[in-house]
Amino acid sequence: MTFEDLEPRPSRGGLLTTLSLEDLEVYAVDELEERIEALEGEIARTRAAVEAKRSKKNAADALFNFRT
Repeated sequence: MTFEDLEPRPSRGGLLTTLSLEDLEVYAVDELEERIEALEGEIARTRAAVEAKRSKKNAADALFNFRT
């Protein structure tokens, strides 16, 4: 067992909530543009995860509907 195992995990969406509450006034324009790039990358990663889950569900639905 490691120390990481003993630390509580952040709640689902907790980091996103924290991120959305951050004061953007302290950032320069170039830093805000980097932030936008990072967030767009996260959106793309999230969309890919949604599509993968939909594909798995559709495959499972097709399998079970085929058998009935």
